[in-house]
Amino acid sequence: MLRGISFGLIWHHAVVIFEGCGQSSAKAMSFTYVFEEGFFDQNETVPLYVNPNTLACELKPLNPTAAVTLCLVLAAIFLLAIPGNLLVGWVIGTSRQPLTPSDVYLLHLTVADGLMALSLPFFAVSVVRGWVFGDFMCKLINLIFDANFYTSIIFLACISIDRYLVIVRANENLWSRKRMCSRFLCAAVWALGCALALPALFNDAFRLDPDTDRMVCSEKFDIGSAILWRLITRGFLHVFGFLVPVTVMIACYSVTIWRLLYTRGFQKHRAMRVIIAVVIAFLLCWTPYHITMVVDLLMRADLIQFDCALRMSVNKALLITNGLALLHSCINPFLYAFVGEKFKKKMTLLLHRKLRQERMSSGSKFSRSSSQTSDGGAVF
Repeated sequence: MLRGISFGLIWHHAVVIFEGCGQSSAKAMSFTYVFEEGFFDQNETVPLYVNPNTLACELKPLNPTAAVTLCLVLAAIFLLAIPGNLLVGWVIGTSRQPLTPSDVYLLHLTVADGLMALSLPFFAVSVVRGWVFGDFMCKLINLIFDANFYTSIIFLACISIDRYLVIVRANENLWSRKRMCSRFLCAAVWALGCALALPALFNDAFRLDPDTDRMVCSEKFDIGSAILWRLITRGFLHVFGFLVPVTVMIACYSVTIWRLLYTRGFQKHRAMRVIIAVVIAFLLCWTPYHITMVVDLLMRADLIQFDCALRMSVNKALLITNGLALLHSCINPFLYAFVGEKFKKKMTLLLHRKLRQERMSSGSKFSRSSSQTSDGGAVF
């Protein structure tokens, strides 16, 4: 069983994937029925033919090697995302200069990516041991993950709009770049992200196999048609989580690059490289995942003829593309902060200020120690 919109739960379903669609399913299977004496002169073997297209693939857990590998991938993403986003947030948050709208959006982006990364240890544990955190945490962790997934991508679109306004319409006094407007927009983005994440409440912790104690955390659409709910939630995922943001980013950055081509100076080349890297990284990380999700939905809606080998391939592709998409939360700090000259200057100034404070603090401690020693010598 694979998840619907609850993005992080692909890793829960990594624990149980479709494997081994028995090769004998295409052949005739024989069952022997024994009837009462006198019904037939002798026992009769009745051949039963099963349509392989309607025979479900057998559910089996991930093998230990694959589960541990998946767990290590999640741990690596967590260890890369948390320090990077913390550093960017610290530099921007402690800046003494007024923050530009891009700085505000980048600060909120680091918060969203950081919160999303904090949920990864739960998924890593579930890959190896199943979901052991209960039903409430199943809903909460997925709600947090999905909300920050949406807000992170929408803030990327906000940054592209602000850079378009700075470079293309720099001579205009735009109300949209005022501080209060950027803060109001951030609040609206967080509200929208939380609203789009509400389908995560459909997640429940339950036993997929009644014969085992292993729990999974997955979507259960108990109200109405499951396929209809899945179509709606997947539609929101693809539209607000990919199509709208990527359209805004490509449109704004295309016009921005066009304007930079007619601008003289060395800085324009650096700005163009950063913009191109941002767009390429976004497309490379997210496009494969959304394409695979669309194929998965078409198979669930019976718009693609069922095939066990294809089902297994789609399941494995979802695991791989989901990991690739999560890597974007590690890449964001490097693309939007570490590459930029402005951020490097801020970080350098902040580190120099911190070192200066430590030297002054150690110097004052040394002075107090010297004076105490002198006083002690006078007494003795």
